Amino acid sequence: MDQVRIIEVKQSVFADNDKRAAELRRELKERGIFLLNLMSAPGSGKTTTLKRTVELLKDEIKIGVMEADIDSDVDARAMAAAGVKSIQLHTGGMCHLDADMTRQGLDELIDGDVELAILENVGNLVCPAEFDTGAVKNAAILSVPEGDDKPLKYPLMFQVCDVVLVNKIDVAPYFDFDLEKCKEYVRMRNPAARVIPICAKTGEGVDQWADWLREQVREWRS
Repeated sequence: MDQVRIIEVKQSVFADNDKRAAELRRELKERGIFLLNLMSAPGSGKTTTLKRTVELLKDEIKIGVMEADIDSDVDARAMAAAGVKSIQLHTGGMCHLDADMTRQGLDELIDGDVELAILENVGNLVCPAEFDTGAVKNAAILSVPEGDDKPLKYPLMFQVCDVVLVNKIDVAPYFDFDLEKCKEYVRMRNPAARVIPICAKTGEGVDQWADWLREQVREWRS
């Protein structure tokens, strides 16, 4: 019987994407553009968090936002109304963005007038974490109603993130959510990740997040 050649397609896809992502990061560094990849489950408060972030930073940093979704342009319109350049990326049914998709969005977003580009990835705790978008830093939002055990259930998401925003902290008394346990679980997956409790609705803690992001952009562009 002839031997059958086995091709690991998924491994090949990831390796190719990683190469393209690294190339994109080098180009962003040369152009002085900081790209943030923001990920979370649907309904965690990504868009509301972004609007608060824009309020705090738009007068000192030129910001552009890419809204990724399977369909609709609701989020892009919301960000445009917040006063920043915004485009919508439709993924054609895919539950993530890869480096090539991100580059296509950046080509439309960047015209020499963006210092901080923010990618609001597709709402999903699995697929987006698997693909390097070429971002300089990755951020995840975990909302209180989702539960403090999500870092245990979705390990890769928290392994690849540089910062975790625990959103909707104002409703913690009404849910079985233990912030200290959540921090412990995040550290189990990623000891280097920063955990920042926030409430995007009221603005609580968002200034700490904005300070972190401001410093990251400054270091990248220096």
